[in-house]
Amino acid sequence: MANINVIKEQNPQTSTAKNRLSWLWSEYSVIIAFLIIFIAASFMNPRFLEINNQLNILMQVSIIGIVALGMTVVMLSGGIDLSVGSVLAFVGVVTVLALNATGSILVAILTALIVGSFAGFLNGLMVAKGRIASFIATLGMMASARSIALYIAEGGSISGEVSGFTAIANSDLWIFDFPVIIFFVMTALVYILMHKTRFGRYVYALGSNEKAALLSAIRVDRVKIGVYSLAGLLVSVAAIIETSRLNSISSSSSGIQYELDAIAAVIIGGTRMTGGRGKIIGTFFGVLILGILNNMMNLMNVSPHLQGFVKGLIIIIAVVFQKRE
Repeated sequence: MANINVIKEQNPQTSTAKNRLSWLWSEYSVIIAFLIIFIAASFMNPRFLEINNQLNILMQVSIIGIVALGMTVVMLSGGIDLSVGSVLAFVGVVTVLALNATGSILVAILTALIVGSFAGFLNGLMVAKGRIASFIATLGMMASARSIALYIAEGGSISGEVSGFTAIANSDLWIFDFPVIIFFVMTALVYILMHKTRFGRYVYALGSNEKAALLSAIRVDRVKIGVYSLAGLLVSVAAIIETSRLNSISSSSSGIQYELDAIAAVIIGGTRMTGGRGKIIGTFFGVLILGILNNMMNLMNVSPHLQGFVKGLIIIIAVVFQKRE
């Protein structure tokens, strides 16, 4: 009897420990995964820990990271945006045209922000007012934006004629390049928007239960339009950086598969495909995980043709883990 009592007394402690571990994994799984992958990568190749390599990883993920922030907001609302890569190419083409026509960097930047936001607004309008599924609406925008970009650029690339424009993506502050700093700033701003404002609470409510959000007097249509417009705005910021880096944009290859990278980062970061659950900081670490994996594959001379396979596999594994929670 005494032994049975001892076992009964230990059970609550064991249960509490399991609950704590379960909570820890649920809340910080992406950070734990990041640390494990980072440590593993440092053992696999000594060059990985070099400061130049670390800064290179941050530089490489900065553009996708900004796009992924917008994708996170869209997916938290219960939608998806497949048009981000095509919109980026279209915005880049229009930005270079505005830059060459006016000679003003400020006008080019404002043009990019307006065009990207408008493309997002159209996506939101189709989803909210047209009652079109986000997958279909953004698929249509993906085809349309890429087609217009190809038509304007005649299927090729367009180069900028104002040399100062390249300073946006090729300057640095201390050891960090401007694109990395912009990525950090955008992450902080979107984090504040989603976790500290009414708009953010409405997005979570919409993703959790749209009918309940309607009954709670939330203007669901406006929130949806706002979500996609914000995603378009962030895509335009990424387009400015990508165009500035080489002082040109390719209408055919720029932005290709960016939607896959962004969705992979968001899912790895813990955001549910069905919406309503996820964190901006999770996407931040999801982007870094993708960057480390790409970097390790390059250092180990893995064929670039297999990198898409790895990303697809990671998405499947992440979704499986979400299902098990």
